[in-house]
Formats: sequence, C-alpha cells, structure tokens
Amino acid sequence: MKVKEVMTALVRTCGADSNLAAVAMSMWDGDCGILPVVDRSREQVIGLITDRDICIAAAMKGRPLPEIRVGEVISGKVYSCAPDDDVESALTTMIRHQVRRSPVIDAQGKLAGILSLNDVIRSVGSGVDPVKQEAVIAALQEICKHRGYQAVDEQC
Repeated sequence: MKVKEVMTALVRTCGADSNLAAVAMSMWDGDCGILPVVDRSREQVIGLITDRDICIAAAMKGRPLPEIRVGEVISGKVYSCAPDDDVESALTTMIRHQVRRSPVIDAQGKLAGILSLNDVIRSVGSGVDPVKQEAVIAALQEICKHRGYQAVDEQC
C-alpha cells in the first residue's frame, strides 16, 4: 500500500513567523496536534510544530504565546516520506526517529499531506495491498518506547 492511499491530504500549515497562539488555535480548529512549518517563499517544509512544543514553550519561555514565534520553538528536523513510498517503508522511518507523524513531500519538494499512525492504523486490512497488522503493532511498540529519560522523584 502506498502512502498516498492512506495519508491525510488536507493539511493546515503555518510559517516560522506565526505566533504560538495562532498556531494553537489552528490546531484546535483543525482537530490536529501538529502543523508543518512551511517556508512560504520556497513552499517547502522547514520543520514541524506540535501541541507539545507549544506547551513546553509556554512553560519555558516566560512570555505570552502571541509573543513567541514558531521559529523560536522548532528544531528544523523533518523526517518525511513521499506519496509513492510503501507505507511499511514510511513506518520504518517513523520507527527510526520515534515520530508519530511524518510530512509527505512530493517530487517537487512541496507538501502533499501528512502520514500519521492514525492513518496507518485505519488502513489495516483495507485495500488491495493492506498494511499488515503485525507491522503496525511493531511500529507502535517501537515509536512509543520510553526514550530513556531518568524519572525524577519530584512533585509538580
């Protein structure tokens, strides 16, 4: 099964100059937890911002969300796949980098959609060449593995 058969094609985006309050509202309105960050002049993905990134920035920056720009928060690391990639190949990339969502970039380097674990899970058993349930379970186990952070015995 190809990524283009299961990906979400209609994707909200933001720019590096967008403020976190606007991005959070866009996520709320779009019922999503991630937005690709697009360089509008080149129309290319330069990063991703998640709802978690916004929460951490809110706690760490000490400024109101409308004053914090996306460019201050994103890492610029993008682990993408292509529309014609096999879903299992895309899952391998997601596992390697422990990401739950991957932007889908076309041959011209432009955003074509986003592939999430939710998209993959919904595809299990469907289509001519279905994603194997075992592959999805293995991907979930690897992606969701504890990353080795030390537990701190503190109360928040």
